[in-house]
Amino acid sequence: MSGCVFCEIIKGERPAHLVLDAEDAMAFLDARPLFKGHTLLVPREHHETLADLPTELVGGLFGHAQRLAASMESVLGAAGSFVAMNNRISQSVPHLHVHVVPRNRKDGLRGFFWPRQKYDSDAEAAEYAARLRAGT
Repeated sequence: MSGCVFCEIIKGERPAHLVLDAEDAMAFLDARPLFKGHTLLVPREHHETLADLPTELVGGLFGHAQRLAASMESVLGAAGSFVAMNNRISQSVPHLHVHVVPRNRKDGLRGFFWPRQKYDSDAEAAEYAARLRAGT
């Protein structure tokens, strides 16, 4: 896609520190990492969100994410990892990308800074679950 930073990296038109170069995906270091080793995993084909990614590509992409998460521990010595993806909201580049971030205790990242909400009742929670079930 024209003007997509990640497509330019995939085509070799923009420099990046490659971590993974596979037939279906590519991973490279984030230019503005949360921690050293913060990696972005992208499908080679341009898809904006997870909902846009063809079902047959999901397993392969998350297989790569799984291996990258394991590498955060085995290669970088991290205690764990954070694997996340934004879809449209807070998605700085409109090309599907999975963040794989090395984590350690007391590293300064404090979970989600989002306000938590409660369901008014079990009935309301059941209604939300039913609506989501119907949509999948």
